[in-house]
Amino acid sequence: MKQQIVALLTGALFGVGLSVSQMVDPEKVLAFLDITGNWDPSLALVMGGAVAVTLLTFRRVLCLSRPLFASRFQIPGNEAIDLPLLAGAAIFGIGWGISGYCPGPAIASITFGSYEPAIFIIAFIVGNFLAILWQGSKVEPMAEH
Repeated sequence: MKQQIVALLTGALFGVGLSVSQMVDPEKVLAFLDITGNWDPSLALVMGGAVAVTLLTFRRVLCLSRPLFASRFQIPGNEAIDLPLLAGAAIFGIGWGISGYCPGPAIASITFGSYEPAIFIIAFIVGNFLAILWQGSKVEPMAEH
């Protein structure tokens, strides 16, 4: 039960951060992605802040014997930069550019009562399901740490 409460609080904090930074506004995100037109660099500060926190804390957290609310760390085991990774990144980026949403902001945007994020989430779930079917047993397990 403790893990679920921490997950709920962490997700809520993430959603608030997305709202405050305006990452839930597709127009703001699309303006950030429009580097040849009316570019809005403000979201680079949001991403820079996230990268800075990660750089300062990630290695320290992994020095712990285990996470605070789990029995072990779950870290992806595959480090290869291969065609499926590049294709997935391209599809993700194209979807983000077309819709202005990525999964976290789309979930947070549902609270505004608009139907667009719901359509995005349904398409995201269908895409994940199709990817799982396509990959079959080729999915790499998480590495123990």
